[in-house]
Amino acid sequence: MAERERGPHPTLRIKGTKSHALSGKRIVLGVTGSIAAVKTVELARELIRHGADVYGVMSESATEIIHPYTLHYATGHDVITKLMGNIEHVEFLGMEGSADLFIIAPCTANTLNKIASGVSDTPVTAFATTAFGSGIPIIVVPAMHETMYKNPILIANRDKLLKLGVTVLGPRFEEGLAKIVSTEDIILAVEHLLSPKKLAGKRILITGGPTIEPIDPIRILTNRSSGRTGIELAKEAYKQGAEVTLVHSKGMNLEVGIKEVKVETAREMIGACITELREGKKKEEGYDVLISSAAISDFTADSSETKISSGEDFYLHLVPTGKLIDEVKREFPELVIVGFKAETNVSEDELIIKAREKMENHNIEMVVANDVGNGGIGTEENEVYVIRAGTSDIKHVKGVKSLIAEEIVEELAKISL
Repeated sequence: MAERERGPHPTLRIKGTKSHALSGKRIVLGVTGSIAAVKTVELARELIRHGADVYGVMSESATEIIHPYTLHYATGHDVITKLMGNIEHVEFLGMEGSADLFIIAPCTANTLNKIASGVSDTPVTAFATTAFGSGIPIIVVPAMHETMYKNPILIANRDKLLKLGVTVLGPRFEEGLAKIVSTEDIILAVEHLLSPKKLAGKRILITGGPTIEPIDPIRILTNRSSGRTGIELAKEAYKQGAEVTLVHSKGMNLEVGIKEVKVETAREMIGACITELREGKKKEEGYDVLISSAAISDFTADSSETKISSGEDFYLHLVPTGKLIDEVKREFPELVIVGFKAETNVSEDELIIKAREKMENHNIEMVVANDVGNGGIGTEENEVYVIRAGTSDIKHVKGVKSLIAEEIVEELAKISL
């Protein structure tokens, strides 16, 4: 009986399910003997979900933390634990190597010191030496005890790597440890490093999430917005090389890349945006784009300074809030603005008509429209229509919000900024 032909590894079924930012990219993931190696499975699979092909290489000490079969499962490819006749380090990271990036996560103190000194006595350090020789980018993600990380010799070697162009992520200090940064931080850094930088040199201000209007010291008025769209847009713009500020009420907890301004009320959000734009202009570092994706409250209340007693009738006096786009346009008419238009239970044609009306009435360059009566607000997925001024083209996008953010930024990059 003929042997059954093997198809792709089951792991590869998840490829590109979160975004296409790393599609076509081949990444070598070096794993060393830190207990943080247990996080490598999650990292490998997240890289794949963002479109990458991932190949694992392990030091001998790493194999004592996780088994090579585990990394094989995570990546869908055989794992390199020793260098053989195929000269794998040259095949992947040599002058004509097939890889786009070498990342060491986690990277122990021992490995960091070795690669800074040119030592190549493990598969991981040999891969690093080869990458240096061919100019393939390297990311190092340290993980060790805090006292080891603060060793002046290690600090000097870390600085040496930085001067050589290596990206060093973290660590984050907690419980006496210099811990590996989050998988989200690593993915963001990888995508930023490998993206085509379509927004390089641009400054982008983004609003996201709900605003919160107090009724009394305990109760609030708000809406169902989760803030995911603003966060994904900020990440996508950063990946494409922009300098990004995100004004929102949520927290990203990222270690790198994006400036966050935390606000609560509509007044605070509008005020923070105007302040950012004024400060940028004053320093001759003005913003190029405002993406107004926040669900800013249309009304605020006359709030009580003390708790309103429960069980009693009370009445709220609602006062309209300002409109961010109107206020920005008055003071910064040259700013490119991306607005959002949400409707409920309307036809596709009616939704697009209303979006175009908003674009024309406010003289803005792009509108993202969606029908929140069918979902999208407070959810992980959405369905939107992206409309640019001066063109009849309409981009229809449906899926997770990271994929939607990719398409919005792709359309933004087509505008002359």
